[in-house]
Amino acid sequence: MKEEDMGWRMRLCGGLVALASLGACDYFAQKELKPGVSTVDDVRRMMGKPEMIWEEEDGSQVLEFVRGPEGTETYMVEIDAEGRYLGMKNVLVQENFDRIRPGMLRDEVRRMLGKPTETARFPLKREEVLSWRFSSEYNRPDMFNVHFDPDGRVVTTSVTAAKDGSEVGR
Repeated sequence: MKEEDMGWRMRLCGGLVALASLGACDYFAQKELKPGVSTVDDVRRMMGKPEMIWEEEDGSQVLEFVRGPEGTETYMVEIDAEGRYLGMKNVLVQENFDRIRPGMLRDEVRRMLGKPTETARFPLKREEVLSWRFSSEYNRPDMFNVHFDPDGRVVTTSVTAAKDGSEVGR
């Protein structure tokens, strides 16, 4: 095998391992981090830099870890006012999707679901659609879509099959 082919294959394998390990880090973080004992520094060491830090009125924080654009999880990690880890959860789940209601503001939805995978604007419909990739009940990556009016308020939601783009009833 040529040396240049070997180098390319090694880089490809290294990249695949790095991608796989990102999900593995989240798995190990859930097992290793101890509520009330682990610190925000422990969380960052295991999970990396958060996409967003949500500051709460009581001094606590919620760290947002997006595992996209191809991933199907976004973790919200709760940190108390003293910097201790309280817990984490994946927010891209049906229970949260069901909480999205017409009239909610874009910022409220963003806070609940994290950074969207995609944003699309439809000027003729006067609509903006934010979409999040998630693992559906059929264990396939689908898209949960939230449709907003020009004032940034939810009009409706939909689910699109990632494979063929067809709408799945909602």
